[in-house]
Amino acid sequence: MVSVEPVPGLTYYMDNKLAIQLETKVKAALHKNDEDYVLVVDGYEGAGKSTMAMQVGKFIDPTLNLSRICFTPDEFRKAILGASKGQCIIFDEAFRGFGASSALSEVNKILKSLMIEMRQKNLFIIIVLPTFYLLEKYVALWRTKCLIHVHKSGGRRGYFKLYNKRKKQMMYLNPIGKKYYSYSHVKTKFRGRFYGKYVIDEQEYRKKKEKSFKDGYNTTKKEKYMDQRNAMVDIVKKYTKFTQEEISLELKKYGITLQRSTIKDILAKYRVRGG
Repeated sequence: MVSVEPVPGLTYYMDNKLAIQLETKVKAALHKNDEDYVLVVDGYEGAGKSTMAMQVGKFIDPTLNLSRICFTPDEFRKAILGASKGQCIIFDEAFRGFGASSALSEVNKILKSLMIEMRQKNLFIIIVLPTFYLLEKYVALWRTKCLIHVHKSGGRRGYFKLYNKRKKQMMYLNPIGKKYYSYSHVKTKFRGRFYGKYVIDEQEYRKKKEKSFKDGYNTTKKEKYMDQRNAMVDIVKKYTKFTQEEISLELKKYGITLQRSTIKDILAKYRVRGG
């Protein structure tokens, strides 16, 4: 097996196959091909996706620090605009909890609107979120080049699967995958292990994350009402025998237009979250 020499100061385990992928694909894009590189790390809560993202980011960019690990769209935008050439920026917990409905469209807008800035600076962008199916089609298919899906095995953390651009696109376009947020219909032999080693100060990271969660994206009243509506739709479906069509018809009686397809998306998001 081909090996990769560890980067200076590397203090954590990196799967050899993954290290080769990062060296030959990501570093080549950033430093040889004059491109940017957008990678998605996803997985259920507690699977270790943030840890994996930071390890990958530090492998590519040894200067990665807490200032470029972002928890809000505004932090993410500012980090991109202020980054130096070749640096890594992580948007951690993107679309967290599905509560901040504006976050999803905001991150997608940032990735599209700042494309030129990202390419000129050859930035390495890592998006961390529950499932890459939440990304808009353009971003999911064309702007992101790779997906790392972290998961548990036998109740143990520290496992991942990597889907290249072609397989990622196949997954996203498959109607079964999109409907059920499924990863099983596209097979990949690229699998490995990682471990829970923090590459930055863990306490400072948790402080910043906690503060961001308390601030809650400075959610507007409109967004709060939408979040409450979505929660009520999930509760109605969970504790009654109403179908999605019946929920839509009942809401219409009160002057609320909510299409069956929208209700379906709401319920799917709550299912991924574990609700």
